[in-house]
Amino acid sequence: MSCKIVIVDYGMGNLFSVRKKLYRLHANAIVSSSPSEIAGADKIILPGVGHFQKAMENLVSSHLMETIQESVLVKKKPILGICLGMQLMAKKSEEGNVGGMGWFDAEVVRFSVQDTLKNKIPHMGWNQISIVKDSALMKNIPNLSEFYFVHSFHFKSYNKNDVLNVTDYDYNFVSAVEKENIFGVQYHPEKSHDVGAQLLKNYIDL
Repeated sequence: MSCKIVIVDYGMGNLFSVRKKLYRLHANAIVSSSPSEIAGADKIILPGVGHFQKAMENLVSSHLMETIQESVLVKKKPILGICLGMQLMAKKSEEGNVGGMGWFDAEVVRFSVQDTLKNKIPHMGWNQISIVKDSALMKNIPNLSEFYFVHSFHFKSYNKNDVLNVTDYDYNFVSAVEKENIFGVQYHPEKSHDVGAQLLKNYIDL
Protein backbone atom coordinates (compact mmCIF):
# COMPACT_ATOMS: atom_id res chain seq x y z
CA MET A 1 0.00 0.00 0.00
CA SER A 2 1.28 3.46 -0.86
CA CYS A 3 2.34 5.80 1.91
CA LYS A 4 -0.24 8.21 3.28
CA ILE A 5 0.56 11.90 2.81
CA VAL A 6 -1.37 14.53 4.77
CA ILE A 7 -1.41 18.13 3.54
CA VAL A 8 -1.92 20.21 6.68
CA ASP A 9 -4.90 22.57 6.56
CA TYR A 10 -4.25 25.40 8.99
CA GLY A 11 -6.17 28.04 7.06
CA MET A 12 -3.32 29.50 4.99
CA GLY A 13 -4.00 28.84 1.31
CA ASN A 14 -2.86 26.81 -1.75
CA LEU A 15 -3.80 23.43 -0.23
CA PHE A 16 -5.87 22.14 -3.07
CA SER A 17 -3.44 23.01 -5.84
CA VAL A 18 -0.89 20.89 -3.97
CA ARG A 19 -3.39 18.06 -3.59
CA LYS A 20 -4.33 18.25 -7.28
CA LYS A 21 -0.68 17.91 -8.29
CA LEU A 22 -0.21 14.94 -5.94
CA TYR A 23 -3.31 13.25 -7.35
CA ARG A 24 -1.81 13.51 -10.82
CA LEU A 25 1.23 11.71 -9.45
CA HIS A 26 -1.09 8.97 -8.08
CA ALA A 27 -0.15 9.76 -4.49
CA ASN A 28 -2.31 8.75 -1.54
CA ALA A 29 -2.81 12.32 -0.30
CA ILE A 30 -5.49 14.08 1.72
CA VAL A 31 -6.01 17.60 3.05
CA SER A 32 -6.75 17.61 6.78
CA SER A 33 -6.85 19.77 9.89
CA SER A 34 -7.29 16.74 12.15
CA PRO A 35 -4.47 16.08 14.64
CA SER A 36 -5.23 12.33 14.52
CA GLU A 37 -5.06 12.26 10.69
CA ILE A 38 -1.76 14.13 10.77
CA ALA A 39 -0.42 11.82 13.50
CA GLY A 40 -1.33 8.85 11.30
CA ALA A 41 0.43 10.14 8.21
CA ASP A 42 3.59 8.60 6.79
CA LYS A 43 4.64 11.94 5.33
CA ILE A 44 3.46 15.52 5.90
CA ILE A 45 3.27 18.55 3.64
CA LEU A 46 3.02 21.99 5.23
CA PRO A 47 2.01 24.46 2.50
CA GLY A 48 0.96 28.06 3.00
CA VAL A 49 0.56 31.53 1.60
CA GLY A 50 0.13 34.56 3.82
CA HIS A 51 1.34 36.12 7.05
CA PHE A 52 3.86 34.32 9.31
CA GLN A 53 2.34 35.50 12.60
CA LYS A 54 -1.18 34.53 11.56
CA ALA A 55 0.05 31.11 10.45
CA MET A 56 1.69 30.41 13.81
CA GLU A 57 -1.44 31.57 15.64
CA ASN A 58 -3.58 29.26 13.49
CA LEU A 59 -1.32 26.25 14.15
CA VAL A 60 -1.54 26.83 17.90
CA SER A 61 -5.29 27.58 18.03
CA SER A 62 -6.14 24.53 15.92
CA HIS A 63 -4.06 22.29 18.26
CA LEU A 64 -1.83 21.15 15.40
CA MET A 65 1.54 22.39 16.68
CA GLU A 66 2.11 19.62 19.22
CA THR A 67 1.10 16.88 16.76
CA ILE A 68 3.39 18.22 14.02
CA GLN A 69 6.32 18.66 16.39
CA GLU A 70 5.98 15.09 17.69
CA SER A 71 5.61 13.62 14.19
CA VAL A 72 8.68 15.44 12.88
CA LEU A 73 11.06 15.63 15.84
CA VAL A 74 10.21 12.44 17.77
CA LYS A 75 8.88 10.02 15.14
CA LYS A 76 11.15 11.49 12.44
CA LYS A 77 8.49 11.48 9.72
CA PRO A 78 9.41 13.36 6.53
CA ILE A 79 7.88 16.81 6.18
CA LEU A 80 7.97 19.18 3.21
CA GLY A 81 7.31 22.87 3.82
CA ILE A 82 6.26 24.93 0.80
CA CYS A 83 6.63 28.75 0.70
CA LEU A 84 5.26 30.00 4.05
CA GLY A 85 5.40 26.38 5.23
CA MET A 86 9.19 26.46 4.84
CA GLN A 87 9.47 29.84 6.56
CA LEU A 88 7.62 28.52 9.61
CA MET A 89 10.51 26.09 10.15
CA ALA A 90 12.83 28.97 11.14
CA LYS A 91 13.41 30.24 14.67
CA LYS A 92 11.68 33.57 14.05
CA SER A 93 10.41 36.00 11.44
CA GLU A 94 10.41 39.75 10.94
CA GLU A 95 6.85 39.33 9.65
CA GLY A 96 4.99 39.84 12.91
CA ASN A 97 8.25 39.54 14.88
CA VAL A 98 7.25 36.15 16.30
CA GLY A 99 8.90 32.79 16.85
CA GLY A 100 8.56 29.85 14.47
CA MET A 101 8.98 26.08 14.77
CA GLY A 102 12.71 26.48 15.44
CA TRP A 103 13.77 23.46 13.40
CA PHE A 104 16.48 25.42 11.58
CA ASP A 105 18.99 27.93 12.91
CA ALA A 106 17.50 30.60 10.68
CA GLU A 107 15.28 33.64 10.58
CA VAL A 108 12.89 35.00 7.98
CA VAL A 109 13.65 38.53 6.77
CA ARG A 110 12.10 40.96 4.34
CA PHE A 111 13.78 41.36 0.95
CA SER A 112 16.12 44.36 0.92
CA VAL A 113 16.82 44.94 -2.77
CA GLN A 114 18.82 47.88 -4.11
CA ASP A 115 17.17 48.22 -7.52
CA THR A 116 13.43 48.23 -6.78
CA LEU A 117 12.55 48.89 -10.41
CA LYS A 118 14.39 45.84 -11.68
CA ASN A 119 13.67 43.61 -8.68
CA LYS A 120 10.14 44.27 -7.48
CA ILE A 121 8.80 43.03 -4.16
CA PRO A 122 7.11 40.62 -3.85
CA HIS A 123 9.49 38.42 -5.79
CA MET A 124 7.01 36.91 -8.20
CA GLY A 125 7.49 34.63 -11.19
CA TRP A 126 10.05 32.20 -12.53
CA ASN A 127 13.60 32.06 -11.24
CA GLN A 128 16.48 29.62 -11.27
CA ILE A 129 17.69 27.51 -8.38
CA SER A 130 21.29 26.57 -7.76
CA ILE A 131 21.63 23.16 -6.12
CA VAL A 132 24.33 23.38 -3.46
CA LYS A 133 24.29 19.85 -2.01
CA ASP A 134 23.27 16.34 -2.98
CA SER A 135 19.73 15.39 -2.05
CA ALA A 136 17.14 12.76 -2.93
CA LEU A 137 14.68 15.66 -3.23
CA MET A 138 16.68 16.98 -6.20
CA LYS A 139 16.86 13.68 -8.10
CA ASN A 140 16.54 14.23 -11.88
CA ILE A 141 16.25 18.01 -11.40
CA PRO A 142 18.98 19.82 -13.36
CA ASN A 143 20.94 22.59 -11.72
CA LEU A 144 19.59 26.05 -12.66
CA SER A 145 16.08 24.69 -13.20
CA GLU A 146 13.36 27.34 -13.01
CA PHE A 147 10.66 27.28 -10.33
CA TYR A 148 7.76 29.61 -9.61
CA PHE A 149 8.08 32.03 -6.65
CA VAL A 150 5.71 34.41 -4.85
CA HIS A 151 7.10 35.96 -1.62
CA SER A 152 8.20 39.18 0.08
CA PHE A 153 10.22 37.56 2.88
CA HIS A 154 12.99 34.99 2.60
CA PHE A 155 14.88 32.45 4.69
CA LYS A 156 18.24 33.45 6.17
CA SER A 157 20.11 30.36 7.37
CA TYR A 158 22.95 30.49 9.89
CA ASN A 159 24.03 26.91 9.16
CA LYS A 160 25.31 26.46 5.61
CA ASN A 161 24.96 22.67 5.93
CA ASP A 162 21.16 23.07 5.96
CA VAL A 163 21.06 24.94 2.64
CA LEU A 164 19.86 22.89 -0.34
CA ASN A 165 19.18 25.60 -2.96
CA VAL A 166 20.01 29.27 -3.41
CA THR A 167 18.43 31.72 -5.83
CA ASP A 168 19.58 35.13 -7.06
CA TYR A 169 17.22 38.08 -6.77
CA ASP A 170 19.42 41.17 -6.42
CA TYR A 171 21.43 38.91 -4.08
CA ASN A 172 21.55 35.22 -3.24
CA PHE A 173 18.90 33.98 -0.83
CA VAL A 174 18.14 30.51 0.50
CA SER A 175 15.41 28.92 -1.62
CA ALA A 176 15.42 25.38 -0.17
CA VAL A 177 16.67 23.69 2.99
CA GLU A 178 17.12 20.12 4.19
CA LYS A 179 18.06 18.59 7.52
CA GLU A 180 17.50 14.89 8.19
CA ASN A 181 13.76 14.30 7.62
CA ILE A 182 12.89 18.00 7.25
CA PHE A 183 12.66 19.63 3.82
CA GLY A 184 11.58 23.13 2.84
CA VAL A 185 11.23 24.95 -0.49
CA GLN A 186 10.48 28.64 -0.88
CA TYR A 187 9.15 28.13 -4.41
CA HIS A 188 5.91 26.44 -5.43
CA PRO A 189 6.53 23.00 -6.97
CA GLU A 190 2.77 22.60 -7.51
CA LYS A 191 2.92 25.56 -9.92
CA SER A 192 6.27 24.71 -11.51
CA HIS A 193 5.24 22.36 -14.33
CA ASP A 194 7.37 19.27 -15.01
CA VAL A 195 10.27 20.17 -12.75
CA GLY A 196 7.88 20.83 -9.86
CA ALA A 197 6.15 17.52 -10.49
CA GLN A 198 9.55 15.80 -10.37
CA LEU A 199 10.31 17.36 -6.99
CA LEU A 200 6.98 16.21 -5.56
CA LYS A 201 7.53 12.73 -7.02
CA ASN A 202 10.93 12.66 -5.35
CA TYR A 203 9.28 13.53 -2.03
CA ILE A 204 6.65 10.82 -2.48
CA ASP A 205 9.42 8.30 -3.21
CA LEU A 206 11.61 9.13 -0.20
